[in-house]
Amino acid sequence: MTEAEMTEAENVVDPEVQDAGLELAQKAFALSRPECVPGVDKAKLKEEIMESLVAGARSDIYVKYCEDFGWMLDDKILGEMKTKNAEELKQIDDRIADAEANLGDSEVREALLAKAEFFARIGKRDEALAAFKTTEEKTVAVGQKMDLIFSVLRLGLIAQDYTAVKEGVEKAKKMFETGGDWERKNRLKLYEGLYFMAVREFKKAAMLFLDSIATFTTYELFSYKTFVFYTVVTAIVTLDRVTLKTKVVDAPEILTVIDQIPCLSQFLNSLYECEYLNFFKAFCTVCDMVKVDPYLHPHFRFFMRQVRVVAYTQFLESYKSVTLQSMATAFGVSPDFMDKELSGFISSGRLNCKIDKVSGIIETNRPDAKNALYQKTIKQGDLLLNRIQKLSKVIDL
Repeated sequence: MTEAEMTEAENVVDPEVQDAGLELAQKAFALSRPECVPGVDKAKLKEEIMESLVAGARSDIYVKYCEDFGWMLDDKILGEMKTKNAEELKQIDDRIADAEANLGDSEVREALLAKAEFFARIGKRDEALAAFKTTEEKTVAVGQKMDLIFSVLRLGLIAQDYTAVKEGVEKAKKMFETGGDWERKNRLKLYEGLYFMAVREFKKAAMLFLDSIATFTTYELFSYKTFVFYTVVTAIVTLDRVTLKTKVVDAPEILTVIDQIPCLSQFLNSLYECEYLNFFKAFCTVCDMVKVDPYLHPHFRFFMRQVRVVAYTQFLESYKSVTLQSMATAFGVSPDFMDKELSGFISSGRLNCKIDKVSGIIETNRPDAKNALYQKTIKQGDLLLNRIQKLSKVIDL
């Protein structure tokens, strides 16, 4: 085997394995929030993180984690990492120089890419971004340029720099206007969908996830099971019943793995089947999974509120009026709890109903399309009359 073939073999990555940097970041997230992960073995998790840091000589990440977690920095370990990295960087620089002097543009590009990936691995993000940019300047094929953007996007996701992720996605979209293959275009949908989910635009995320459900290949971001979890979570709080049924509940791609995810099938199907007691039981487990996810964790409370609004709205749509006791029984909670729940959502304008506390009756007030248009027309008419009156006063003067 030639040296070039050996290098190529070393760079082969299992297409169904998550990016090592993202995997490490997720473990660090779990370690930073042990209260979110019941029964987490912090010592074992730290050991796994350290094994990854040492194996990859991730010196800058090691220093950062020591600061973040209050670990005692081991000068010997750090020194060995830096020595190994210095040797590897020299080899890469020598490879670049040799390629520029004796080989072609393709070999130069591969050497520059190795340098960018080296900086990304050890945690030097700024140097990695600069190296990826230099590599892009030596890249002609749109597909290879897209792969570079995907690498940059993963760095943004690791750093939770969603502004940079958004910029990278927009850059990729413009690049695809000049060409590109469908496989990479489909992968970009997953990157964009993950971005939208991370910034709480669940509707956009759900649509992109659903568009990609039959063509999923983005294992570097997450597993297919995780992808299905994200799809269900974002869809259930944004889609209407008909769309949820056709695109999620009955989707064969989702049905193949949903039972492998704790309580997710019960969560989805019991809501659609109006089995609210079972839905609430599964809801607790799903919320625990949302809480431990690095992308969904910041939106945990929002998700909890939104899911309850969806369930309560669906229940109330079947009635003009219903007793508070009946609704509380359906959801397996006390009337007092249901009263407080509904009152909060009613006052914030999330539910169209009112509660008669004397009789214990909930009366729904669902504005239909004609009434909504009528109210909008009246409001616009009032604004127009006010402006005409102001204008007439100016003219009189």
